[in-house]
Amino acid sequence: MSQAAKIKWRLDDGQIEVVDDRVAEILRGKTLTERVQMVLNCDRLVRARIAGQIMTDHPDWTESEVRAAVAGRISGGRTRRG
Repeated sequence: MSQAAKIKWRLDDGQIEVVDDRVAEILRGKTLTERVQMVLNCDRLVRARIAGQIMTDHPDWTESEVRAAVAGRISGGRTRRG
Protein backbone atom coordinates (compact mmCIF):
# COMPACT_ATOMS: atom_id res chain seq x y z
CA MET A 1 0.00 0.00 0.00
CA SER A 2 1.38 3.40 -0.96
CA GLN A 3 2.01 6.13 1.62
CA ALA A 4 -0.74 8.25 0.04
CA ALA A 5 -3.23 5.41 0.45
CA LYS A 6 -2.37 5.11 4.18
CA ILE A 7 -3.24 8.75 4.93
CA LYS A 8 -6.61 9.07 6.59
CA TRP A 9 -8.41 12.02 5.05
CA ARG A 10 -10.99 13.74 7.22
CA LEU A 11 -12.41 16.16 4.71
CA ASP A 12 -15.93 17.46 5.07
CA ASP A 13 -17.79 20.62 4.02
CA GLY A 14 -16.53 22.51 7.10
CA GLN A 15 -12.89 21.49 6.79
CA ILE A 16 -10.57 23.11 4.30
CA GLU A 17 -7.26 21.39 5.04
CA VAL A 18 -6.14 18.30 6.87
CA VAL A 19 -3.26 18.71 9.29
CA ASP A 20 -1.10 15.67 9.81
CA ASP A 21 -1.51 14.26 13.32
CA ARG A 22 2.21 14.70 14.07
CA VAL A 23 2.17 18.32 12.89
CA ALA A 24 -0.88 19.00 15.07
CA GLU A 25 0.92 17.45 18.04
CA ILE A 26 3.97 19.66 17.46
CA LEU A 27 1.84 22.80 17.11
CA ARG A 28 -0.06 22.02 20.33
CA GLY A 29 3.28 21.85 22.12
CA LYS A 30 4.23 25.38 21.06
CA THR A 31 3.85 28.27 23.47
CA LEU A 32 1.70 31.25 22.58
CA THR A 33 4.84 33.27 21.95
CA GLU A 34 6.19 30.62 19.57
CA ARG A 35 2.90 30.46 17.67
CA VAL A 36 2.72 34.24 17.33
CA GLN A 37 6.33 34.27 16.11
CA MET A 38 5.44 31.67 13.48
CA VAL A 39 2.59 33.87 12.22
CA LEU A 40 4.84 36.94 12.10
CA ASN A 41 7.50 34.97 10.20
CA CYS A 42 4.87 33.85 7.69
CA ASP A 43 3.67 37.44 7.29
CA ARG A 44 7.23 38.62 6.57
CA LEU A 45 7.75 35.83 4.06
CA VAL A 46 4.50 36.59 2.22
CA ARG A 47 5.27 40.32 2.09
CA ALA A 48 8.79 39.65 0.80
CA ARG A 49 7.53 37.30 -1.91
CA ILE A 50 4.84 39.74 -3.03
CA ALA A 51 7.34 42.62 -3.02
CA GLY A 52 9.78 40.55 -5.08
CA GLN A 53 7.13 39.83 -7.69
CA ILE A 54 6.03 43.46 -7.82
CA MET A 55 9.66 44.62 -8.22
CA THR A 56 10.11 42.09 -11.04
CA ASP A 57 6.95 43.29 -12.76
CA HIS A 58 7.70 47.01 -12.16
CA PRO A 59 11.48 47.54 -11.88
CA ASP A 60 11.03 51.30 -12.22
CA TRP A 61 8.80 51.64 -9.14
CA THR A 62 10.12 53.30 -6.00
CA GLU A 63 10.31 51.49 -2.66
CA SER A 64 7.31 53.52 -1.51
CA GLU A 65 5.28 52.43 -4.53
CA VAL A 66 6.23 48.80 -3.95
CA ARG A 67 5.25 49.01 -0.25
CA ALA A 68 1.90 50.55 -1.20
CA ALA A 69 1.29 47.83 -3.79
CA VAL A 70 2.15 45.10 -1.26
CA ALA A 71 -0.27 46.61 1.24
CA GLY A 72 -2.94 46.79 -1.43
CA ARG A 73 -2.41 43.20 -2.51
CA ILE A 74 -2.54 41.91 1.08
CA SER A 75 -5.61 43.96 1.99
CA GLY A 76 -7.45 43.03 -1.17
CA GLY A 77 -7.16 46.61 -2.38
CA ARG A 78 -8.70 48.06 0.77
CA THR A 79 -6.11 50.35 2.33
CA ARG A 80 -6.68 53.25 4.70
CA ARG A 81 -6.04 56.75 3.54
CA GLY A 82 -5.03 59.45 5.83
